[in-house]
Formats: sequence, C-alpha cells, structure tokens
Amino acid sequence: MTRFVLSLTVVAASMNGALAQSPLTGRLAQLSQDFYAAQRLPGLAVGVLIDSQVVYRAGFGTTRMGGGQPITASSVVHMASITKPFVATAVVQLSNAGKVDLDAPVTRYVPYFRMKDARASAITVRQLLTHTAGMPDVTDYRWNHPEYDDQSLERYIRGLADSGLIAAPGERWRYSNIGFELLADLVAKASGESFEDYVQKRILTPLAMRKSTLLMTDIDSSLMAWGHRRASPGQFAIAAYYPYNRPHAASSTLHSNVDDMLRWARANLQHGALDGVRILPESAYDQLWKEQYDMMPEMRRAGGGNTPGLERMGVGLSWFLEMRNGTRYVSHSGGDTGFRTDLVLAPDQRVAVVVMTNSEAGPSQLSRALMEAVLADRAAARRN
Repeated sequence: MTRFVLSLTVVAASMNGALAQSPLTGRLAQLSQDFYAAQRLPGLAVGVLIDSQVVYRAGFGTTRMGGGQPITASSVVHMASITKPFVATAVVQLSNAGKVDLDAPVTRYVPYFRMKDARASAITVRQLLTHTAGMPDVTDYRWNHPEYDDQSLERYIRGLADSGLIAAPGERWRYSNIGFELLADLVAKASGESFEDYVQKRILTPLAMRKSTLLMTDIDSSLMAWGHRRASPGQFAIAAYYPYNRPHAASSTLHSNVDDMLRWARANLQHGALDGVRILPESAYDQLWKEQYDMMPEMRRAGGGNTPGLERMGVGLSWFLEMRNGTRYVSHSGGDTGFRTDLVLAPDQRVAVVVMTNSEAGPSQLSRALMEAVLADRAAARRN
C-alpha cells in the first residue's frame, strides 16, 4: 500500500561533508519510524540540527495517498502557523528600519482598520504580535473559496468592520489568526509591497530557502504534499480542500521543507545571521525572545498548567517560550486542514527539531522526543 512506502535518509554530517551513522542518529531514526508506524501516517518529514550541523533528515510515507511521491527532506509541506514567526521577523525588520513603532496603534499604518468595538483603535502592533490585542479568531478560512489577487488581504481587513473584540486590548492572551492577517497588511502598507513579496525578498531569498514560498503559484508542484484528514474508523483520507486562501497568508500559507526549515532554525539560533547574510541585528532577539506575557496563570485556570516538568510558559513576539526541566525552549507549531507541523529550538544548547506531517496527527510528541534524545546524548557526552 502507498501508505507504507518508506523513504528514509539518515545522516550525520561531519565538517568535511562526509556522511556517517551514529548511535544518536540511529535513535532519532527509530523514534521517527516508530511514530510514523504507530500513527499510521500518510507522510512524515523530520530534521534535527545540532551546532549548525544537520545530523538527521528523514522522510517517511507518501506526499499523497494512492498516487503520490515518497516524502523526503525536500518535499514541500503546508506549514500553517509556523508562518507567524516570519511575520514577526518582517515587522521587527521594519521597526529596526524606523518604519514601524511596535508600541504605536496599528491604525497608524493601516488607517482603514475598523471594528464595531471602539476599543480596537487602541490596539498596538506589539499586542497583535503577542496575541494580547483582544482580537477574535477566524471561524471560516474559506479554503473551498480561495482568493488569489493582490487586493484580497486589504478586502479582508476592511471586512472586519462588523466584528467585535473578545477582550480589551492588553487585558489577556487569546490566540488570534486574524491579528496576524492585520499584521500582514501592516507589512504591506509600511513597506510598499505585498506581504508575500516582502517576506520573499527580505527573508526567504536572503536565507537561501529556495523551495519556500507564501504564494501557491510559486510552489514546486513536483515536491508538493497534499493534506489528509482522519476518517472513520480512524484511517486517513485525502482532504477535500487544500488550505490556501491569500487573505490568510500571514497565519497559514508558508510552504517549506525540512532542508529550508533547518536553515531558518540556524538563522534564528545564530540570532539573525546565516552564511554571511544578516536578516536581523542580534539585538532584535532581545525582543523576539523576551517574554512579553506570562501565560502560566491562564493555563492553570484552564487546567493546562500542570504538565510534568513545565516550569514556565510565555509568549514573545509570536514565538512561544517555555522552561521545561531546566531547559529553555523557543517554539511554534502549526495546524490546518490536513497538515500539522512543529518547530522547536533549544537556543542555549544550539539544537533545533522540525517535524511535518501531511495529516492531522499532532507531531509535538515526536518533536519533544527527538529533542530529549539529543539533549540526553549531549549530557551523557559531557559526563564522559
């Protein structure tokens, strides 16, 4: 069956480019294969980075059940909300260029933004970046009625005039994809180019993320994975719609692969620099990765703050920040119709893990297991 096609590349990259197997990569491979088999996934792609070196990259399964290609580290996957840190990077770039003030009202840059709640006029750029603006969330992405034109984002933002807030700006944390669509329009208006073009020119191209794009028209269709949904009685089936609609570019439409996402991870672990190119000053991470809001009290009230080993959970500028068993993590996950993704960085140990699935089985269990295996291996090496 196509479901169990296995395409596997496991490498430990040495400084001279030679490939070698190691006990650690063997462990990473076993964890990945076990997760793939246990979840009966259509496809899975995995990558692990240690000290700027790719030590593991793997693909399992197929890009599309019943006729796809084997998943590899080059397969292009819909990344969903992992798009959001790219939005934050774009906004911070514009802030450093003096074009955006993070603590100014967003209406300074998007003057036609209106909601039926007058408090919306006080929403700041920073509050949008930290999900503390009191904005509601999307209820219908209209994946089955996508828009593709350059004006679709502005139309969407103008269409918020009949929507209300769910809280006063700055009052509490509530995840909002709409807030990031508004930030995309801010990027467009402050830069004078479309949001997608800005990200391509200022982030993806400089970092040589060659297969990554926000535009459906630019995806390499020969590498593209299709989404799958869980159908009764638990088997996966091909999703009826592909999750793309241009007004939701900022919250959802980044497409990438393991190789490109590991380049993104390297650039962030190296505080904005990669292969002689700098997309952000090092000081920008004092804001991006600074806790802007402590999420633990709200998590405890909701009954979710008792995760074993979790000592602290907060949000920076789009990135989620946690302290778990004494280790600092910076992360973002993604989920849309037919896809789930996860990117986890351990900045102090210079480790990154990315996991992508073209299904609705959450990958966080695997990404955390891979990260823990790497950290345990490093701890054992230090003891010896």
